[in-house]
Amino acid sequence: MAGTAEPARQSADCVDDAELALRGINMLLNNGFRESDELFRSYRTQSPLMSFGASFVSFLNAMMTFEEEKMQVAFEDLKATEKICERDNAGVIETIKNKIKKSTDSQRSGVAIVDSLQRQIIIADCQVYLAVLSFIKQELSAYIKGGWILRKAWKMYNKCYSDITRLQEGSKRRPSDQQRSPSPSLSSTSDQTSDSHAALPGPPPSQRSEGISPEALDRLRGSVSFGYGLFHLCISMVPPHLLKIVNLLGFPGDRLQGLSALTYASESKDMKAPLATLALLWYHTVVQPFFALDGTDTKAGLLEAKAILQQREAVYPNSSLFRFFKGRVQRLECQISSALTSFSDALELASEQREIQHVCLYEIGWCSMIELSFRDAYRAFERLKTESRWSQCYYAYLTGVCQGATGDLEGAAAVFKDVQKLFKRKNNQIELFSMKRAEKLRKLKPSQELCILAVIEVLYLWKALPNCSIAKLQTMRQTLQGIEDASCAGLKNLLLGTINKCLNNTKDAVQHFHLAARDEIGLLSNSYVQPYSCYELGCLLLDCPETTERGRTLMLQAKEEYAGYDFENRLHVRIHSALASTGAAAPP
Repeated sequence: MAGTAEPARQSADCVDDAELALRGINMLLNNGFRESDELFRSYRTQSPLMSFGASFVSFLNAMMTFEEEKMQVAFEDLKATEKICERDNAGVIETIKNKIKKSTDSQRSGVAIVDSLQRQIIIADCQVYLAVLSFIKQELSAYIKGGWILRKAWKMYNKCYSDITRLQEGSKRRPSDQQRSPSPSLSSTSDQTSDSHAALPGPPPSQRSEGISPEALDRLRGSVSFGYGLFHLCISMVPPHLLKIVNLLGFPGDRLQGLSALTYASESKDMKAPLATLALLWYHTVVQPFFALDGTDTKAGLLEAKAILQQREAVYPNSSLFRFFKGRVQRLECQISSALTSFSDALELASEQREIQHVCLYEIGWCSMIELSFRDAYRAFERLKTESRWSQCYYAYLTGVCQGATGDLEGAAAVFKDVQKLFKRKNNQIELFSMKRAEKLRKLKPSQELCILAVIEVLYLWKALPNCSIAKLQTMRQTLQGIEDASCAGLKNLLLGTINKCLNNTKDAVQHFHLAARDEIGLLSNSYVQPYSCYELGCLLLDCPETTERGRTLMLQAKEEYAGYDFENRLHVRIHSALASTGAAAPP
């Protein structure tokens, strides 16, 4: 990719900024991070779109490293892009008013409308990324500020999405229809937006879209659909008990609308089309299976993900990110050997992108655990523990349990001591869980079997047991059956129940889930076991018409009778999804 930026620079005069920006993002996704950054920065003062492209690359670098200096640079770049967009931007409604009252040149007016809408979308995008940078500080004032910024961004997305949709609809109507049936005002959502964007009564949409090409409208809708769709999708995944608070802030959460908008964005010619494609792959291969958003099916969404990868293969033949998502699909299809190859290829392709390498190493570690290749998993997590600046406590715990599972108990004990030292974020559930588990194993003077139990527990909590082969599941079951430690009895039965469920031994699974739900001895150290057992048992009973009501009762019991346990929000999302998939949604 070394010479890619220069040809683009030479031909900039005959390429519009939208096409150039899309080229820059494609360059980035084909492993040309440096070249993409150079291209955007070369033209960042020449158009709002190129300025946003430069700011986005800066933001991406900050999010991949979490380095304070890079986050400050990203903050300053985003604010600079906002200022460029706010300059001479009277707003789309004002522009249209001027067009109707004064202008006789419809083409010039159309360009002004497109430019105004584009600027507003970019401002909303910048505000979202600024809010994310605020949230990272993990301070109360930062959360409040970030929430307020997001609310402003959502209003702008919603307004622009409504305006662009109406302009598109107007451009498709026949003049005879427009004369017989005048259209409503350009935006019917003005009451949800700021006073500066009041609705405009008057001529039908087709008249207002005069001078704007359908291609320009399609690209604009693709541009706004990325942020609009992500808002809907992310809010739809908020834990049910927090949803009321979120709705009070004015945020919606329609998952299907979010996916539809992202699909539209991914098929557009806007610079964010590739980003929308990545967002869809992320949803189908990471979020959907992890949160069980289609009941308990961990393979839901794979057909969509495979179709996306196949369609984009020619455009991104050597993209480390697309190779990574190919590995995710293969892992979910239980093709672990192929997945390891894909993640290893992605690791090599991302030679200049350290954080993408870390994501690939993480997946290599997981696939190795799924294969019970503890030594390979240990090597991957040990490298992450050493190189990563993020979640070192968690990586240290995974390193320790994998090392202990190989039989190196002395080395594992030493790593468990490191976990305590690396524990920094008390409000982070994963780090808190890792610290507590490492402390317990250190005090117990762990055996190899207990370390293997800890590996299986992590595979369960991250919904990776369904990715294991029958042979590996049987090996795990045999190991668990040999563990006699009373403090682990509830956890052991929960894991045995899940393994038997994966092996389609429903009768044995139900028996083990019952035993786990009744466990009291390990309640203090394994507080999540009882509610999770009720959930797992409820899932099995919901599948059978004769026991559906009992399954629903157990789901509600898990939701309402337990509190303050590890990964509570995660379970609430899964319970809500499981009940919704049967048409029996949980009460708020």
